[in-house]
Amino acid sequence: MAYLRGTATNIVVGAAALFVTKSGQTIGDSTTAVGVAAGLPATVSGESYKTTLSDRWGTKVSNVGYTSNGLDLTFTPTFGDVQVDQLLDTARLFKSGMTVTLRTSLAEATLENLLMAITQKDATVSTAGVLGSTISSWSDGGVTTPLTTTATLTTPATNTSSGYIDILSGELGDYPVERGVIAVGASVNTTVDDEERIYVAYRAVSIQNVTVSSKRDSATMFDVEFRLLPDAQGAYGKIIDRTY
Repeated sequence: MAYLRGTATNIVVGAAALFVTKSGQTIGDSTTAVGVAAGLPATVSGESYKTTLSDRWGTKVSNVGYTSNGLDLTFTPTFGDVQVDQLLDTARLFKSGMTVTLRTSLAEATLENLLMAITQKDATVSTAGVLGSTISSWSDGGVTTPLTTTATLTTPATNTSSGYIDILSGELGDYPVERGVIAVGASVNTTVDDEERIYVAYRAVSIQNVTVSSKRDSATMFDVEFRLLPDAQGAYGKIIDRTY
């Protein structure tokens, strides 16, 4: 076979659409093979997964909207070493730990995005308007049931009304709200419009400091860093290349 310099269609370029689960729900675990991945809503033939999540699963997941600086998924292993007298260097390395993080900046400074970024599980909201009811559904109700696969078309909610959240100090014994995270972006062979790569995190907790600013010469953005946690099988999630 002749030498080839490479395959240009395998170069992945492009940002991803980011979705998070509501009500403190995680996505399930790697033991439940439902739909496109464990515990995920089923894919629909001929339909982008972005459309499936937005139109059919608006009550379960929420699109965070515009993001800035893309999405960074970082794997940070920790290694220990064994040193012996006969060598001046390490004789063996062994893996002693693992950290996986997902980082982005939320360019839409909605109260829903702020509530998610600061991992606040309870919030007092106004009762009038779509925004208030949407925020209320994001408070942690102890719901841990994985997403089901019934694909019912719904009309996505829009944030058109005013509302508020209470910024709470928390209580002793508080725990951070875990959410499932799904990102849908460009895949390899994107010379056609029906290729996408899906990133799935079963359990994610926002761990970064969040600054809310109001400046004359820059937009208000929320920098979010999710710490991914493994499920009972040791799996953080999945990365899927899909043709629809």
